[in-house]
Amino acid sequence: MTSSPSLAPLRYAAFRWYLGSRTVGLLGSTAATVALAFAVLDLGGSATALGQVLAARTLPMVLLLLFGGVLADRLPRALVLQASNVASALLQGVTAVLLLTGHAPLWGVVVLQALLGAANGVGFPAMAAMVPALVPAAELQRANALVSMSRGLTAIAGPSLGTLLVVTAGSGWAVLADAATWGVAALLLVPVRRLADVTARPAAPRAGVVTELREGWDLFRSTTWLWLVVAAFGVLNAITGGAWLTLGPALAERTIGRQEWGWVISAEAVGALVATAVLLRVRLPRPLLLGVVAVSLLGVPLVVLGAAPHVVLLVAAAAVAGVGLEVFGMGWNLAMQEHLPEQHLSRAYSYDALGSMVAVPVGQLLFGPLGDRFGLAPVVTAAGVLYLAVALGLLAARSVRTLPRVAQPEPATV
Repeated sequence: MTSSPSLAPLRYAAFRWYLGSRTVGLLGSTAATVALAFAVLDLGGSATALGQVLAARTLPMVLLLLFGGVLADRLPRALVLQASNVASALLQGVTAVLLLTGHAPLWGVVVLQALLGAANGVGFPAMAAMVPALVPAAELQRANALVSMSRGLTAIAGPSLGTLLVVTAGSGWAVLADAATWGVAALLLVPVRRLADVTARPAAPRAGVVTELREGWDLFRSTTWLWLVVAAFGVLNAITGGAWLTLGPALAERTIGRQEWGWVISAEAVGALVATAVLLRVRLPRPLLLGVVAVSLLGVPLVVLGAAPHVVLLVAAAAVAGVGLEVFGMGWNLAMQEHLPEQHLSRAYSYDALGSMVAVPVGQLLFGPLGDRFGLAPVVTAAGVLYLAVALGLLAARSVRTLPRVAQPEPATV
């Protein structure tokens, strides 16, 4: 299909449909993330209320990740993800109707976002573990880079689109667009189920759910670099969820403005996109060493937002953070996909997501009151400093510093 080595994974039809599905879904969800934050503020909610809404979505997602991991290692992963997308479309559709009709009580938004989080929790392990089944092992970095590129492009367009809809038409329209894109994403997975037979789970009798969870746990705790990074990201993601996503919009509204906050979020996506373009061509030799150093850069925009909230500085810092986030994401996916057994991969991703995200609701609930008590700017600044310290502290672990790539033969031409 293409002669460019960077685009080689697109020769595989199942991967093309999967990539299209993820791209459409991400476009809507990134727009809705910005819109939902301002919708809560428009409903009269404070930073604390916004944290409660975000936590309501995150907590059920975290609680169902392990179940989703077992389900995705038992059933065709495309089918599990498709069901999750359909449920998400319906739930966001109801949320949008409530917002558009002016009958959206804060508690109703909380309940709907909790149900949406549950649907996302079931689908995430399947989505994360599908790529190795769609392309040859030698194409994993390029395939992951293309997935990241689609995420970067939608992250650039999504926040700006969401902010534009909030300013011109209202937050409900952005949420309605999100509902539509979840539905389209589900439809685009139909060919993946037909083309990628390898996504089906073995037909042999399976052990019980508890036994399979224990197998996943044994793999997780026996892999030192895996549990160390996940534990650290329990703290880092709590900071991101509480300081950046919860206090960030509220502080930005008081300082740089709503539209400018959309630019900042988009700048982070631009940085990630630039890094992705490089990673399509440059091999990442030490995935965790380089990834951990890079991800520490996410602390920089927090410090800037809290200490010197100027648009130009924030846009630059967010772009640098986007580079760091993308390099880490690539390194982490390669470490997982190359060093862990495929038949346990969904469960490994579910334990990864559970451990790294379990503190996110805590951060979302904690940072709102902290900001109200001590001031938004001081809390955000301190959070940025803590982020840098925790991320760089991972370099003390030898298994993180030295984890190599796994050599793979070049795939045959298709």
